[in-house]
Amino acid sequence: MAKILRVSYTVFLFFIVALASFAENENHDNSEMASEEESFDALGMIMHHISDSHYWHIISFEKKDGSHTEISLPLPVILLHDGTLSVFMSSEFHHGESVVKKGDSYFKLYHDKIYFTNSEGEIIKDEEGHPVNEKPLDFSITKNVASMWMSALIILGLFITAARKYKGSPSMPTGVQSFLEPLITFVRDDIVVEQLGEEKADKYMPYILTIFFFIWVNNLIGMVPVFPGGSNVSGNIAFTSILALFTLILTNINGSKTYWKHIFAPPGIPTPIKVMLVPIEIVSIFTKPFALMIRLFANITAGHIIILSLASLMFVMKTYYIAPLSVGLSLFMSMLELLVGLLQAYIFALLSALFIGMAVKEEH
Repeated sequence: MAKILRVSYTVFLFFIVALASFAENENHDNSEMASEEESFDALGMIMHHISDSHYWHIISFEKKDGSHTEISLPLPVILLHDGTLSVFMSSEFHHGESVVKKGDSYFKLYHDKIYFTNSEGEIIKDEEGHPVNEKPLDFSITKNVASMWMSALIILGLFITAARKYKGSPSMPTGVQSFLEPLITFVRDDIVVEQLGEEKADKYMPYILTIFFFIWVNNLIGMVPVFPGGSNVSGNIAFTSILALFTLILTNINGSKTYWKHIFAPPGIPTPIKVMLVPIEIVSIFTKPFALMIRLFANITAGHIIILSLASLMFVMKTYYIAPLSVGLSLFMSMLELLVGLLQAYIFALLSALFIGMAVKEEH
């Protein structure tokens, strides 16, 4: 098996080198034409995709006269500054080209961040090129927030529909029931009951089940390349940190006496060792949810970056020879990301149940 993998890897590298040489020859023959074209900004495209936005991009295209047109859905902007609440649609920014005046304040959208400016929309930067303008408190409905609402509505629709079918006389699961019942049974039996025990499973089942489906559905929406998909909710550190915070709170407010005893006064351990061990145990309270946060954020973001990087190869090399490989690898990684999206939802739910189970167990 290892020999087959090495041979496949060698063939793959040879294929890449061959295609790259074809691309170099083609670009050399058409150097004058390529010099007139605007270079493709792969990094900018990738960062734009994985970042949050005050617009929900639908489609963009270039007209015959060379002008670029972008169609997007504007989202509500909600700003709090100096005790004043300003509410308007992001379309007033005209994709960052216009300054919005509300009361005595001027706002400018720059790289999807809103800053205070003067009437000219001047953005002041430091030596490293970072804006130093003050920012208002931003409670806007961004693309990620709208996507989370959409996923919540999808989950509510699925579960309410399935719940209504369970009313009345029992019958064989059909439709939505046949899809949800095995998943719910799996989460309860193989995650919650396995980690918390039969007697405590029902208490924590709603939370574990909710985060499993919430993360999974958001991951699936993020894999849809066209509107209303394409959001990178699980790849947003704020999203994963809040979910990890929920697990941290549930773990510690339900912690048993045994749990806290093992943290602050580990039994059967010499006092000199306790002096070193207790600080480590206290730090571990926060490192567990931190690991949850980083694992989900890093895996989902990495998947989006890899897919977009592979899709960008044909535009960066500016040749048709690389297109089949670029498209093929992008499709392969997209299929793999469908599995990763489900796997990350499972891991987050499993570890959350594990951490809670370790805290609520009683001393035997």
